[in-house]
Amino acid sequence: MPNTKSAKRALRKSEVRRVRNRATRSELRSAIKNARAAITGDDAQAATKALQLASKQIDQAAAKGIIHKNAAARTKSRLAKSANQKTAE
Repeated sequence: MPNTKSAKRALRKSEVRRVRNRATRSELRSAIKNARAAITGDDAQAATKALQLASKQIDQAAAKGIIHKNAAARTKSRLAKSANQKTAE
């Protein structure tokens, strides 16, 4: 437990951030999962739309510091690569 007034405030702030980051991370994981499912599906247009949505959420999470920018770039690259392979078939 915090001892000082500033430590109590820091604890409150970190709790708010933790909850917000957790929600954003959950939305991000859902978007990535939906994009992967759409890519493996038959509808190319749905896959493109899901990929765009996932890319946007990945960029937003990286901008907020929820995931590292290199991890964001790597994830986007892998999603795009799998989508391009699927459309090339």
